[in-house]
Amino acid sequence: MSKSHPRWRLAKKILTWLFFIAVIVLLVIYAKKVDWEEVWKVIRDYNRVALLSAVGLVVVSYLIYGCYDLIARFYCGHKLAKRQMMLVSFICYAFNLTLSTWVGGIGMRYRLYSRLGLPGSTITRIFSLSITTNWLGYILLAGIIFTAGVVELPDHWYVDQTTLRILGIGLLMIIAVYLWFCAFAKHLHMTIKGQKLVLPSWKFALAQMLISSVNWMVMGAIIWLLLGHSVNYFFVLGVLLVSSIG
Repeated sequence: MSKSHPRWRLAKKILTWLFFIAVIVLLVIYAKKVDWEEVWKVIRDYNRVALLSAVGLVVVSYLIYGCYDLIARFYCGHKLAKRQMMLVSFICYAFNLTLSTWVGGIGMRYRLYSRLGLPGSTITRIFSLSITTNWLGYILLAGIIFTAGVVELPDHWYVDQTTLRILGIGLLMIIAVYLWFCAFAKHLHMTIKGQKLVLPSWKFALAQMLISSVNWMVMGAIIWLLLGHSVNYFFVLGVLLVSSIG
């Protein structure tokens, strides 16, 4: 078994390099599709106050997203420094928004946290909790927005207003069921890649929802600012939430 260790270490290094090369290639492909001259022209002519406010909210969004991993630190009980976790979360968030959850949320976390010495079992729990936190906030906000009928869907869309309201009620029921399980069924657990994931307390679950909901609202505010306040904020937020599943 000991003879296989050097080969395994070599394989991990090769896979790591291949992963980063693939990320760079994807970024180059995306960058080539952007008309940078037009982007710069739009930025120059944009309302400076709105633009700077949006940039400030982007920073806020990154800081909030970093809290996903910080509460995961509390959940997992590992001792990695908070500043290191925040840095990892910033990098992952950037790739998550640019590429995909698989690259930023999962792949990049595994690569960076493993380099910082965390075992695979802990990394699995971190990204599982981070993804759960993100979507709990989404489900809560989407449930409220969809049920309230804030978003007016186009006639040709495959979901009508009534269906969206029913979906919103269903999402709120998911939140209620999740909180009930966290409060009264703590013995239940889920296993991912051989790792046992135990339900958090209901207070912890509420913290997840609050942090994530604020982040989704900040993202909606960024878009609203860049649109020049021309439409209702909650309508913009609703469109953002719908587009995330559409």
